[in-house]
Amino acid sequence: MPFQDLTSDIRAAAPDLRGRLLANQDLSGLTWFRVGGSAQLLFTPADEEDLAYLLSKLPEDVPVTVVGLGSNLIVRDGGIPGLVIRLGGKGFAEISREPGNRLRAGTAVPDVKVARAAADASLDGLAFYRGIPGSIGGALRMNAGAHGGETTDVLVEARGVTRKGELVTLSHAQMGFTYRNSAESTREIIFTSALFQGRPGEQAVIQAEMDRVTQAREAAQPIKERTGGSTFKNPQGGKAWQLIDAAGCRGLRVGGAQVSEMHCNFLINTGGATAADVEGLGEEVRRRVRENSGFELQWEIKRLGVAA
Repeated sequence: MPFQDLTSDIRAAAPDLRGRLLANQDLSGLTWFRVGGSAQLLFTPADEEDLAYLLSKLPEDVPVTVVGLGSNLIVRDGGIPGLVIRLGGKGFAEISREPGNRLRAGTAVPDVKVARAAADASLDGLAFYRGIPGSIGGALRMNAGAHGGETTDVLVEARGVTRKGELVTLSHAQMGFTYRNSAESTREIIFTSALFQGRPGEQAVIQAEMDRVTQAREAAQPIKERTGGSTFKNPQGGKAWQLIDAAGCRGLRVGGAQVSEMHCNFLINTGGATAADVEGLGEEVRRRVRENSGFELQWEIKRLGVAA
């Protein structure tokens, strides 16, 4: 059942809007799982100024959700009410070199492109982004990391827009990074760019490290399947995949969703899965791990929206 079309109301409140505003847009094609419902409103702002303008005019009772590349995301089958913002285009996809061995990137830039840009500039320390299947916006929100590095190691500051349309810049300390998370105080900020600190390095050495990350990922993860990133966070004192394996969940299925045989901290859509199948499988894995080992796995994949 479609949501109420609010586009005319929003455009009346924000007549100078320049970005795309569409009602009842299917989001399944924007997620790597290829599951889920629609956005009541999907907004792609032209640039940071356009984003701030809409947010400053948006009624307070309209919820706001931000999605990125959809690599670490389940959109539930009933869709997402309110305004869904997807950053894209030149306004959020630029990368620039700055003095002091620094790199600035828009939050729509894929993590892998930041790794490549750093390598091209002979900047060491950012090669780990080659192994993260997401965008910089998600990396900021989740303190994304892989292969011995994480966002907190390299971030100088992040720029964004508040729910009220105010432009803000947060220092590394204000981001409040913890394992695969940032501070609760950042939740209503829509990040638009980030400044990273690299260090001088040799391009050939950096490229070799990126190649190593690529090979390790291809050998261990089901990257050719309809999947997300790592499903669960590693609990203190354990590894999620080992706990899942020990609980007998490798290959486990719910509907069209399956625990990957290759890496059992990945769920895959084998074809025809619903969001409920994928999330239900994850919850069954959590239950079995809890009963088998006592560990309470926490979701790393974000689950948004309402059930059908």
